[in-house]
Order: sequence, then C-alpha cells, then structure tokens
Amino acid sequence: MIRTFDMHRVRKGRELTERLWEFKACEGEHANQVLKVATPSCWEGYPGYAGYRGKGIYTTTFEAEGNIRLECKGVCHTATVYLDGKKIAEHYNAYTSFATIVKDLPKGEHILEILADNSFSEKSALHIPNDYMSYGGIGRPVVLETIEDVYIKNILVTPCKTENGWNAQVQVCLVNVSDEKHVIDLDTILSGKGLKKEKWSKQGIVVEPKEELVISESMACKDVVEWCPEEPELYYITSNLYEQGVAIDDYIDRFGFRQIAIEGKKILLNNKALRIKGVCRHEDHPQFTCALPYAAMAADLQIIKDMGCNSVRTSHYPNDEVFLDLCDEEGILVWEENHARGLSLEDMQNPNFEPQAENVIREMIPLHYNHPSIYIWGILNECASDSEYGKDCYAKQFALIKELDPSRPRSFASFKFKTDICFGLPEVVSYNIYPLWYHDTPVDAYLDDLYQWVQKETEGAGKPFLITEVGAGAIYGYHDAYNSKWTEEYQAEALEKQLQAILGYDDCSGVYIWQFCDVKVSKEWFDKRPRTMNNKGIVDEYRRKKQSYEVVKNLFHSYGNYF
Repeated sequence: MIRTFDMHRVRKGRELTERLWEFKACEGEHANQVLKVATPSCWEGYPGYAGYRGKGIYTTTFEAEGNIRLECKGVCHTATVYLDGKKIAEHYNAYTSFATIVKDLPKGEHILEILADNSFSEKSALHIPNDYMSYGGIGRPVVLETIEDVYIKNILVTPCKTENGWNAQVQVCLVNVSDEKHVIDLDTILSGKGLKKEKWSKQGIVVEPKEELVISESMACKDVVEWCPEEPELYYITSNLYEQGVAIDDYIDRFGFRQIAIEGKKILLNNKALRIKGVCRHEDHPQFTCALPYAAMAADLQIIKDMGCNSVRTSHYPNDEVFLDLCDEEGILVWEENHARGLSLEDMQNPNFEPQAENVIREMIPLHYNHPSIYIWGILNECASDSEYGKDCYAKQFALIKELDPSRPRSFASFKFKTDICFGLPEVVSYNIYPLWYHDTPVDAYLDDLYQWVQKETEGAGKPFLITEVGAGAIYGYHDAYNSKWTEEYQAEALEKQLQAILGYDDCSGVYIWQFCDVKVSKEWFDKRPRTMNNKGIVDEYRRKKQSYEVVKNLFHSYGNYF
C-alpha cells in the first residue's frame, strides 16, 4: 500500500505487487535457490533465511513504454536496481525512498531486478550491529509510474497562522526530463472542510531542458478547521499540469492547518502548550519483520491510542509513509528522526557517516514535509554529543534541517549524563533516562538533578525539556515471588514510579516510554539482550499486553494533551 489516499488521477501508476517476485540469496547454504515471495517483505521472514546476512536478488516483470519513474520506498539496506540487465540506480539506507527515471522505454515486457544487501561493513556507517534488527529485502513498496517529459516532483505546503487567519505557502516542483524546452500551464487547488476551494493558476511556464523549477504562491485560507489531536482535520492540495490544453500530470497530497512554536520552556501547538504522552516504536513484527502491512500498522495505533498516548517517536529512523498517514488521520503527534542510534565517536568518524546521515535528512524531509502529525525533527539518538567532533556533526545536520524546513523545531535524544555539549544547537532539550533499571536512583531525585544541571551548566537553559526514553524490561509471562527484574511486576512498578515523577514535573514537556513493543535485535547483541530481543515493550512482539499496560493507560488517561 503506497498511501492511504490516491495521489494521482492523471498520472498512471501502480505498486508492483500484483504478482509474486522471485527471490534468491547470493551466498550461503541457500545460494541460488529460487523462492516465490510477495513484496514488501524481508528474507528473515522466509523459512530457513532468518539468520541470513548478505545479498539477495528480487526479480519481477512488468509491461510499460515511454518515460517511466520507478520509486523504491525502502530497500534493506543497500540497493542496486537493474532494468533489463542494465543498472539504473543505487541507494543506501533502508528507511528512505529513492526514485529513478528511465526515458523512452520501448513497449513490451521488461525485467526488474533489485539486489538488496544487509551486510555490515565499513561502507555502512548507519546500519551496524545494534539494539534493533537490520533486515534484508524490499521492506516497503516499489512503485511504477508513467510520466510525460515534464512532471510534478512534489508539493510542499507550509501553513502559517496570522492575525487575519491562515495562509498556506505552497511550493510546486516541476521537472523536465527531456532535452527540449516545454511551455506548460499549472493549476493548484486547496480543498477541505469549511474552505471554499482556493485556486491559483500559472500560464505559459517555461521549463528548460533538464530543469527542476519551483513555483511558489501564498494562499489565504479562511474558516478552516485546525489540525490537533482532538480534531485531526486534513485538507487536500491538488496540482494539475497542462500542455497545449491537455492534462499531462497531476499530484495530490494532504496537510493540516496547524502551527508548532517554541515559547520559553513550552512546545506550542496552535498556541496551546503540549504535554507529550508517547511511546517509542520500531517497525518490527515477528511475522512481517520490518515490512508491516497496513492492517498491522493500524492495529498498533489502536493499541497506542487505547493506552492514552498522543505521540509516537519513530525510533530510530524515518517511518513508512502509510504509518504517518495513519498518524495524521488519528491525531497522533510524531517525533521523526534520521537514522542513527548509539554511534560512538569512532563510528561517527567513519568517512561515510556524515554523507550517509545527511542524505537521510535530505530524503526524509521533502517526502514527509506535509504530514501535520510531525511536530519535531530529531537526529542522532545517543551518539557522541559529548565530543567536539560530534558537536560539529550535530551542528551540520541541524543546519541542514533548518534549511529544508524552518517551520518545525529540532532535537536529539541524549544519554550523556552531565557531559553533553550540544544543547545550544536545537530548540528542545531531550534526554533518555533509566532510573530503577540501569541504576537504583529515585526517579524524582535523578530527574531534578539532571534538569537543574541543564539549566545551570548548559546552553539548553530555558528551553523545553523532554524525556525521550524511560522504561524497564519484562519478559512476557515471567513472574517470581520477589518481583525481580525482568518480571512483569517489576516493570509495572518501575514504570509507575518513572511516569509519576516525569508527568508531575512542571518543567518537563512530556515523556516517551521505551518502548511500544518488544523487538528483535541484531544477533551480534545476543549476549546483551534475553531472547535476542529488546524486552522493554509495554506489549510483547505479538502485541500481548504486559501488566505495565494498565499502569500506563491509567496514568496517561489522567493527564490531558495540554498544560
């Protein structure tokens, strides 16, 4: 499933899932054995391939002609794409989309091959042995579209509230893939509840050969309904492209009229101070690996909302657009972050780190820009923010985010206790803490000591403060007479004390529990995690409730969405 709504009525396209693909591993005991598999999927879910790390080839056929656009929403984690035996694209990172244009494809049946590689090596600075699983395969949809010489690449909408109502700053990006100049006309329409259809037209736009052209316009919008968790109203924007009076392309997207601002120590949504009650969530499932289908994503959000959560942190990478669409529709606020977790200074000094991490930002933000649910961008979870080299990396990535999207605040989740030197860079200070799990310090004392240090000793003084991870582990169904660590009872008691202290701390804007569900970790972590799982989920990997579920539900429902 590409999105939860149709993005085109003129442009012809489809997801390449109408038939089974052929898969074969390139190495190991199953090398060259051909399987018939559905996509999206990862090979760890195929019988006998659970431990396979290496390369695998996915093959399918399709019929098309003319100019085509192939988009891979996510290949795990390095992809090489071949069309009729010719390499047409390469890409690194499992969690961001990439597209390639093939011009003047002859009519007929064509062979598409995607070589996926989930190997760990020096070439891969972000996908390393880690506290979550790096799967292999086609984790998100592959889309085939037919385009004309000029097509609409994207639309970016920035809502802004003024004294006279709302404005929508609209940018439409046009691309000419041909070697000839084209003259086109463009119509753009806003529609939705309470809004008379707002429209602007541009006639006689000249798009030079190989040019990427951005058309901008500000549109005044009255009587709109603001997007918020209680009423997540969505609006549509449609751009239609014409050449000599004939419609040649279109692009449809959704957005919400909402504004995020920082005022002193508060994060404001439409001028209301937010209280974050969230969970961190990995894209992981024992049956579907990281390729969760629509129904599984929707089921996760039903559980999350039932617990009283109003936010999800996409740890530790950009999420599937379908999940973000669902968050838009359900009124769930999203902290979305680029891909990096627990990288040491040595890891960050890998020459591939900076370009790979920055490419994630460049690919994430334009693709997810219009989601009103995303209220903040995060980077570099638990990385070397206590070093000068690390600080330079953080500064570059924050600057890049600001360049691509000045409308949202920025943050990062630190675990450097009283040694972090990067809090002057983002708008929001965020910390991961685990009192009562990794140490026995009382939660209220630990939290206050940390917060006072931030206020007195760092450049984060006076900024909003979030707890982006807190929690304790529990093995589903494990109990003993002592309420020992790893029992459901201990997790429930620890979380109750943790959440009471954090939610009751006036200067804390909220909390994200680590984590929503138990998840698989890289097998290289087997000596650190029971069951080769991170077991801090409020539900287990099958979404079965642990005792802590009701504790979280009762506490979260006792607090509102705002201060």
